[in-house]
Amino acid sequence: MLRTLKDLFDRLAPPAAQADPREAEHLLQLATAVMLVEVMRADASFHDNERQAVLAALVDKFALDGDEAQRLVELAHAVAKQATDLFAFTSRINERFEMGQKIRMIEHMWRVAYADGHLNEHERHVMWRIADLLHVPQGAYQHARLRAQEAAGAR
Repeated sequence: MLRTLKDLFDRLAPPAAQADPREAEHLLQLATAVMLVEVMRADASFHDNERQAVLAALVDKFALDGDEAQRLVELAHAVAKQATDLFAFTSRINERFEMGQKIRMIEHMWRVAYADGHLNEHERHVMWRIADLLHVPQGAYQHARLRAQEAAGAR
């Protein structure tokens, strides 16, 4: 298991010039899932609503079926536990996503944060850190937050 995770981390490093497109897509999906899971992990307790928000985000973003999204979340959770920083994940996302895609991802992350009905300071900090690493402008970050907050019915 540890060897597999180490291999995965090694592959998350900036890609070689001509990587296999399928593998590159899988690594992008994993990087995105890890960011969503990081928001879920920022809360001291896991709620099923948060997990469902992560699954919904992955299905929306990558058109995965339920089983694929479930397996991806499980892998992302294991990878997130072992990760020492977020740069390997955010750099892959920065390489492949246009700004609109990154903003949509941030909105999904806010939906995960609001899924349990409240937002704590650690979740807010994780969100800010990831948005900063993704170079999402402050205004877009705030608008994504407001859209997610409205969708969750939170204040």
